[in-house]
Amino acid sequence: MKTNKYIPMAVNGGIGFGAKLKPKQLAVLGNYLDEDTEIELTTLQQLIVQIPEAELEEAQRTFDEVGLHYYKVGKYVKNLRTCNFCKGEEEEGMPVAKELNRRIAGQEVPFTLKPAYTGCPIGCGEPLINDIGVMKDKDTFELYIGGKSKGRDARTGKLVKSNLHPEELYELVERILNLYRENGKKRENFYRFVDRFGIENIKQEIHID
Repeated sequence: MKTNKYIPMAVNGGIGFGAKLKPKQLAVLGNYLDEDTEIELTTLQQLIVQIPEAELEEAQRTFDEVGLHYYKVGKYVKNLRTCNFCKGEEEEGMPVAKELNRRIAGQEVPFTLKPAYTGCPIGCGEPLINDIGVMKDKDTFELYIGGKSKGRDARTGKLVKSNLHPEELYELVERILNLYRENGKKRENFYRFVDRFGIENIKQEIHID
């Protein structure tokens, strides 16, 4: 007897003013779920849903139609966790957050990697305790890596560079991800990679003075 194979997908409403879903989006999700199916709500502003493999392409088309964003689950760069952009889209750099997310979310890496973004130094998006953190400060951006939010060894990330303009930010993040892919061990957490490789070596490899 052939059984259905299910594919896990991380779903959310995209980057906006807070983590929100519209009724029509929830209704679409319900079309692919049995009555007793449990949906996992993660700390990354995602819902984890199991989609029958045979219906995956149809589901993705339907999600696109209602503005749902979806990502792979597993050893990939997660979608960008963000603040609520309480001071406004332009002042807090929502377009930059959206573009960074478009470029990096879903990239394959040695182990699940969590990036975060915040639009001002208050840091509501918690960039300093995530694997890769971006903080907007006035008209430029700061990039941090190697933060850890859990355990007795929890710590803030290390500053890679400040005063970055958007294109510089995108390029540096891409270089860091490439370095992690090329040198990270199988299932090596990103903060462990940063500790092992060394922040100064990382800066040297990605050409930071």
